Amino acid sequence: MRHNPNYAVTDERVVRQLIADNPWATLVSNDGDGIVASHYPMLLDEQADGIALVTHVGRPDEQVHRFRDSEVMVIVAGPQGYISPSWYAPGATRVPTWNFSVAHLWGVPQILEEGENLAVLERLVAHFERHVDRPVTLDAHSKRLASGTVGLRIPVERFVCKVKMSQEEDPQSQQQVLAALRSPGPYASAPLADAIEAELARRAGE
Repeated sequence: MRHNPNYAVTDERVVRQLIADNPWATLVSNDGDGIVASHYPMLLDEQADGIALVTHVGRPDEQVHRFRDSEVMVIVAGPQGYISPSWYAPGATRVPTWNFSVAHLWGVPQILEEGENLAVLERLVAHFERHVDRPVTLDAHSKRLASGTVGLRIPVERFVCKVKMSQEEDPQSQQQVLAALRSPGPYASAPLADAIEAELARRAGE
């Protein structure tokens, strides 16, 4: 990403929260012949000292990516959306823009053993099933299907994070942006409004 210190975030806690809130990630690698990108659910390894991700891929995907001792990049993105200058306070700079939060994370993936892979699969299922009325767990048949997957743990060696959430606007414009995003319309986005509020509150508390 282009360097822009106005939106750069170096706080690991912000990145961890971004991952926790947005577990659908893009994994990018170089298979030797070119760039390959795939999309997987990922969770934080809560036992790690720093940031580490756990996930699994299908064995065909593992062959496509050709995971070796080489670095991969994981892209995690939060709520995003168009911000109209018509939402700003009178006299404010009237420039269309886009609000977003995104992190690029780099690390060398570790292939998990069979038992570790199954534990990650069970954790992934439990994590997402907890929100449904009748949560299910992996049964014996599902566990057999696990043999067709490859578990990964990606210790993150470095990251770049940007959070652009109207923090450069005046307070009145910020409130009008929130109101517009929470009102009916083509660019309505309550999740983006919530993300803006959270980022403004975080910066106010620094």
